[in-house]
Amino acid sequence: MRLHVLGSGAGGGFPQWNCNCHNCDGLRKGTIRATARTQSSITVTGDNENWVLFNASPDILTQFQQFPELQPARALRDTAVKAIVLIDGQIDHTTGLYMLREHRQPHEIWCTPPVQEDLTQGNPLFRLLGHYCGVNWNALPIDESVFEMKHVPNLRFHAHHLRSNAPPYSPRRDKPVPGDNIGVTIEDTKTGRKIYYAPGLVDIEPHVWAAMQAADVVLVDGTFWTDDEMIALGASKKYARDMGHLPQTGENGMMAWLDKLPKTTRKILIHINNTNPILNEDSAQRRELESRGIEVAYDGMDITV
Repeated sequence: MRLHVLGSGAGGGFPQWNCNCHNCDGLRKGTIRATARTQSSITVTGDNENWVLFNASPDILTQFQQFPELQPARALRDTAVKAIVLIDGQIDHTTGLYMLREHRQPHEIWCTPPVQEDLTQGNPLFRLLGHYCGVNWNALPIDESVFEMKHVPNLRFHAHHLRSNAPPYSPRRDKPVPGDNIGVTIEDTKTGRKIYYAPGLVDIEPHVWAAMQAADVVLVDGTFWTDDEMIALGASKKYARDMGHLPQTGENGMMAWLDKLPKTTRKILIHINNTNPILNEDSAQRRELESRGIEVAYDGMDITV
């Protein structure tokens, strides 16, 4: 099984177009050692030919161009992407579908019923795509039952709900239901090895912790370093947890949980916000992660499990 990180940043990417925080300003001016990042998305394969795309960010065209394996060029119109999984209905994870409208057949999209409802009504993306390539919606189960995807060999999946919130445009905003946000375990059917993927994670519930412990690679929410990161900068009035993200630090923060995993587990943070000091590769925060054996995902990161 192979996983390729197309985008590792949070919404807005890094540097964010309208942000002059220490990180964004430093990257533009070359005063810090850091690497630009597009918005969060990954792709996974079990045979190096047929790929599953997880989330379609606004940066999807750039991400595809930077990873030519998604274009096998077997015909005039072609793609190696056989299915698309939407972790949630957030703008940052779905807008890229507009850019993929030239497909010759309906996209095979897997998402939960609440996400399908939001993308048909509140943000009618699926209805719009009906005027172009169309969407073949597959209801994604969140009871952790195992499911497989047509034309995606050697992989199986099981998903579960995460405590989160519905998108701002959703009628369920501040009234979330199970399925608004999910975590997914991806398993190689030949080897039994597993990756756990949850780019938006605010609470390590028992079923989440069990999935993390069972995985060989854990790729999880690395959005914020502290709970009050955005408040301290004057960029928001909301805490990290209010926005659905578990900060790395503090009591029961992400680092504390990752420290409890077996030493053989590969631990990687993804969905890094532009304000997070770990983006500065010379920062004390980055050194602390490294001392704990925790990696920071970057665009183009390639993982074989």
